[in-house]
Amino acid sequence: MSTDLQQYSTHNQLDVIRAFAETRGLQIVRVYADEGKSGLLLDGRDSLQQLLRDVESGKADYSAVLVYDVSRWGRFQDPDESAICEIRCKKAGVKVLYCAEQFENDGTPVSSIIKAVKRSMAGEYSRELSVKVHAGQSRQIRMGRRQGGPAGYGLRRTLIDESGAVKGELSRGDRKSLQSQRVILTLGPAEEVEMVRGIYRAFVDEGRSEAEIAGQLNERGVATDLGRPWTRGTVHQILVNDKYAGDNVWNRVSFKLKQQRVSNPPAAWVRKEGAFAAIVDRITFAAARQIILARSCRMTDNDMLNALRGVLSRRGYLSGIVIDEASGCPSSSAYASRFGSLLRTYSLIGYSPLRNYQYVEINRALRALHPEIVSQAEAAMRGVGARVERDAATGLLLVNEELKVSLALSRCQRTPSGHNRWVVRFDNALSPDITVAVRMEPDAKSIRDYYLLPAIDASTSLVRLGDHNHFAIEAYRCDDLGGLSRLARRTALRRIRYE
Repeated sequence: MSTDLQQYSTHNQLDVIRAFAETRGLQIVRVYADEGKSGLLLDGRDSLQQLLRDVESGKADYSAVLVYDVSRWGRFQDPDESAICEIRCKKAGVKVLYCAEQFENDGTPVSSIIKAVKRSMAGEYSRELSVKVHAGQSRQIRMGRRQGGPAGYGLRRTLIDESGAVKGELSRGDRKSLQSQRVILTLGPAEEVEMVRGIYRAFVDEGRSEAEIAGQLNERGVATDLGRPWTRGTVHQILVNDKYAGDNVWNRVSFKLKQQRVSNPPAAWVRKEGAFAAIVDRITFAAARQIILARSCRMTDNDMLNALRGVLSRRGYLSGIVIDEASGCPSSSAYASRFGSLLRTYSLIGYSPLRNYQYVEINRALRALHPEIVSQAEAAMRGVGARVERDAATGLLLVNEELKVSLALSRCQRTPSGHNRWVVRFDNALSPDITVAVRMEPDAKSIRDYYLLPAIDASTSLVRLGDHNHFAIEAYRCDDLGGLSRLARRTALRRIRYE
């Protein structure tokens, strides 16, 4: 089930399944539940994958699998994927029984037809829901509500209730607690607001470049909203983002039904002008955009492509950030405006973003995410009363002055056969007692799970993990940081007096 707010909560399903088992004289010996997981893909459905592994390996200590209804295998867009799950159980000699369906799963033509129809209906439900959700999100954008993402420098996310009353400001990483609540953008601290306006004045009125502005900000000791030094690219993003003029823009990129990520043309964007309090007036914002576009207008198509070839020659790969950071080169938005999209621009110079390019970009994102996860681990251990110190030189965490812990983020790699792989490397030079391997999802933004790998059991310098691992490795797996907290918790021992 994907959320608790629906009839398919695992508790409701289990009640029906238990009643079904009782009427059939069956004893439930094990429960597999994927709570808070989408049924669009098999990836991330750890319990379902474990069930299939247990059945096919012969470890299953049961003769039948009780399923609430046909749709619980998944709302796959290809109905055959749902059928494959049932077939894998049957081939292993384990029957599949549906508890809330009005037919008996006995292999008759009638039951086969009904199952085929219901599998298609399950996928169609997701498609229809996707359309409804998109329409709802578009409506919220047109009402001036924010649909995810950080606020940005000079702005803050503010929580409001269904009547529009302000409930408070959200810090980075905070989320709304009620379904009826919404998020809007409001002005941040006065010094940040004035800094943004100063960036626009320097660019529009004084004619300074993004690189010059970034250098001035760094000389003054001003950090970005992420606490990092300014670059040409970060200044450029402030100059081109509509939210600084008070406009709410959404649907630049689509990722419907967890399929292919698509960059949408401007005509498909959802826009609400004047949704937020503007930091800069619309005339200044338009002037900045025109200056950026005019830089490329003075160049012919061939000149722009040659400039991009030069960046590729120097850096070895291309991305929007790399282009924005390159001096003497038009911005990524200018290339997209001139040639239709960045991908089409790449094709014109014979460049294809391959695995190497993705590897660099993902590693950069993971390096930026690592300090945040380390802080979360520190907070989790301190929350149970542990003493945690971070070694500034090595980054190791010293827990209770006894245990050295290292956190390693492992990116998800897709094999040619379509399987996921993670490589965990042990930092033997620092000799941590435990390496917390954080397995990232393919998007490199969300965490799949954690493996607490003790050095005493590490016989090699690296471990390769897959979607399905040996039980000796799975014993170290945790869904969250609770396992690390339990290791860090101190237990008081009673004094024993000997007579």
